[in-house]
Amino acid sequence: MAKMSIQALRDSVERIYTLPALPGILKKLLGLVENPRVSLNEISDFVSSDPALASRVLKMVNSPVYGFPGRISSVNQGVLLLGLNVVKGLLLGVSVFDLMQKSMVGLWEHSVGCAVVARIIAKRMGLREPDEVSVGGLLHDLGKVILILQFPKEYGKAMDLAEVDGLTIVETEKEYFPANHASAGAWVAQKWSFPKNLTNMIEYHHKPHLAKVASYQTAVVHLSDVLIRGRGYGFAGDGNMPPVNPVTWERFQLTKNDVKKILAEAEDAIDRTRDLVL
Repeated sequence: MAKMSIQALRDSVERIYTLPALPGILKKLLGLVENPRVSLNEISDFVSSDPALASRVLKMVNSPVYGFPGRISSVNQGVLLLGLNVVKGLLLGVSVFDLMQKSMVGLWEHSVGCAVVARIIAKRMGLREPDEVSVGGLLHDLGKVILILQFPKEYGKAMDLAEVDGLTIVETEKEYFPANHASAGAWVAQKWSFPKNLTNMIEYHHKPHLAKVASYQTAVVHLSDVLIRGRGYGFAGDGNMPPVNPVTWERFQLTKNDVKKILAEAEDAIDRTRDLVL
């Protein structure tokens, strides 16, 4: 595996839709969201046609992950309020729910927790699109799901090495892959026609200072990832809390009291998301 080229890895990652483990509904969804001319009505009709997906989408839209707790009664209403880019990310998030649960126990919880914290920070910082940042938090570790599905043995070794040596998973991935999960997630995001903002949040959530667009939003996702790890909610592949990127820390100028307030607000919101992960 160490000798695999980056291009060979990318080709394999982008063939994710051919995996037998991929649910039929997700394969259909990918065909829909990859169409750059897809309309909100088409997406709404697609979601409404699948009761299980519609139920999951409504549960997410009415959760603290988004800004409409308990107020959205129809899929069409939720789609119109959230907008195309947020809905695409939300749909992919809930559609890979089962894959996350099966591939890495606790990854979905970690992702939902990150989404909640990202929205709280985005609102505190006055960002115009906190729901978009929340989607970035929900999907930031998408690459882990893909690498686990495509290379379960190698990824298992990376997780074992992280546990034995006390390293983060992003550090041990490089022992078995020519690129890490952030790159893998970005490749798929590009293939799935994600907007550049979301793609950058996924690609640079470990190195937000390198984000070419949406650098502020990417920094929010990065900080949220670290904070939710520190809180111990869910599991992201290792038991460590990496340091906050110094450029991000300098940019936000958060005090210890600010962090306490963010986590206190997140506590209640996360408690109210538990039915999303059971």
